[in-house]
Amino acid sequence: MANKIIFITGGARSGKSSYAEKLATGLAGKRAYLATAQALDEEMAAKIEKHRHDRSSIWDTYEEPLAVAELLRKLSDRYQVALLDCLTLWLSNVMAHTDGDGAVYLRSEELVKAVKDFAGTCIVVSNEVGLGIVPDNPLARKFRDFAGMLNQKVAQTADEVYFTASGIPVRLK
Repeated sequence: MANKIIFITGGARSGKSSYAEKLATGLAGKRAYLATAQALDEEMAAKIEKHRHDRSSIWDTYEEPLAVAELLRKLSDRYQVALLDCLTLWLSNVMAHTDGDGAVYLRSEELVKAVKDFAGTCIVVSNEVGLGIVPDNPLARKFRDFAGMLNQKVAQTADEVYFTASGIPVRLK
């Protein structure tokens, strides 16, 4: 299977992950699910457990909040499909554990390169956070700006780009 990148973005609860899983299920080959969420509170722990339960046995799941680029490189020769869910959770994790904007930028570049280098089909899910009001604090604005930059880089690299709204995917590219 040739290298292919599919990028799916949209708002919270817009149907991004469901659509990504549907696309991936239609592809041949061994599938890896790269989950970036961390169970930092009870609500998130319950959400992660629900996702684990709902995910079918066709997936090999890897839960990795930070070293996603490294993991993608390791999995590239063993899997034909990788679904990364989600880019904005990964970015939040990186911002919390990385010192300085330059380091966050470098980690983002590493991840984009790993997505490009994945041998099979890499499906990347991300939140579009730039459609709402301007955040009222510097950290939230920095996150929004990094997320917008990262989403643009992945979208430019991607072969296909979808925006989901109210459970309906719209192909942009």
